[in-house]
Amino acid sequence: MNYLSQPWLLNRRHALKALGSFISLPMLECMVPLRAAEKAAAIAPKRSAFIYLANGVHSLNYQITKEGRDYQFSRSLKPLEKHRAVITPISGLHHPGSLGHHHNCISVWLTGGKLGPSDRNTISVDQKMAELTAPHTRYPSMEVALTGESLAWTADGVRLPSLRRCSEMFASLFEEPKGGKTAQRRALRRKGSVLDANLAEARRLEQKMGAADKGRMEQYLTSVREAEIRTRRADAWLDTPLPAISDADRKRTNRDIAATLAGDYFRTVYDLMVLAFQTDVTRVATFSLGGEGDAFAIPEIGITESRHQLSHHGGDAGYMEKLTNYDTFAIEQFSYFLTRLTETKDLNGKPLLGSTMALFGSGMCYGHSHGNANLPLVLAGGSDLGLKHGTHLDFNKSAKGFQGYTLGPDGTLTTAHYQLCSRPVNADAHMSNLLLLMAQRMGVETDKFGDSNKIITL
Repeated sequence: MNYLSQPWLLNRRHALKALGSFISLPMLECMVPLRAAEKAAAIAPKRSAFIYLANGVHSLNYQITKEGRDYQFSRSLKPLEKHRAVITPISGLHHPGSLGHHHNCISVWLTGGKLGPSDRNTISVDQKMAELTAPHTRYPSMEVALTGESLAWTADGVRLPSLRRCSEMFASLFEEPKGGKTAQRRALRRKGSVLDANLAEARRLEQKMGAADKGRMEQYLTSVREAEIRTRRADAWLDTPLPAISDADRKRTNRDIAATLAGDYFRTVYDLMVLAFQTDVTRVATFSLGGEGDAFAIPEIGITESRHQLSHHGGDAGYMEKLTNYDTFAIEQFSYFLTRLTETKDLNGKPLLGSTMALFGSGMCYGHSHGNANLPLVLAGGSDLGLKHGTHLDFNKSAKGFQGYTLGPDGTLTTAHYQLCSRPVNADAHMSNLLLLMAQRMGVETDKFGDSNKIITL
């Protein structure tokens, strides 16, 4: 809030000089001059979140069959119906580089890369965004993975580490380091010295290595460089005050969740992401609900099997029903995330969802056959970034020769639909086109991302 008398007003450059290091601070209310409130609102931070569901979906109960504005929500997507005005379900996209390689689906979901035996992954779109937003936030990005590994990859094809425990996430984002700032700075600088020594020694060893070993060593050196950058950033931000957290938010997010309470865990992670965006601790986040081979069970709704097991159902009706229930459950939690983003206000007083793009989906469509075409995707939010929602965007329907979805006498999809999950109907409909759109709306100046071949209009 701004007052006519502002003796407390901070000059941004002066604040940076006082820290002894020219780092970028988030835009705070105490830095906004009296007559600049409208200008501050105009430059509200842009944010993006990516949520991954492993092993695809039960596509017969997920697929929306009508394109355009008057589409009907499918059974699995029903929990998102109340958000119709701010979401776009998308059908028909695929990653050409992942076709036939189901274990790579999660790895290329945000990169659009091609992972053969000798290929190295490319940068993920979240990290491309983080390159732009990192100067303004304490953390470039937030990586969460319930099981398995994160969705984030560096420019050198190195997967970033992830966090799982909610209390650890809260502590890393919002709590003072154990032992105080002095001890933390000493530890960080000691770590930096060790990294420098490792880097120098590795460079000496590299001169004596063959081509294969040099390749492996380069990946190691990339990891060291990434750790070095994160260490220096952490040191630089130590003197920047942590955001104040209300008791209600602290109680909601700073806790450990039993593995059997999947809903509590999902919602707590989503609350942490909302809080991180609201306090501008980070502007980019990824959340993997599990890896392709290890996505967990949900006993609270009667699902004791793993998601991977359910996806390979062999036509068992009971397993297929459970898979649909699992899909619906995961989408219900995503709906909760959108609700929280709508309820939470940004610095400009607008809902956080307006400045936040959230992509939910999978790198596989139909897990039983490892079909990774016609990816299940829902893009939400970002209206303040120019996105317009309210329609079902269907790239299958726009493909030449597509005769429509095969429906039975009762109007439901038949098993012929599985063919669409295995072979792209529209060869030009690359998921990287969607990632390019999101990157551009975040302000990334590029006309290509991954294997994109055009920009999606939304």
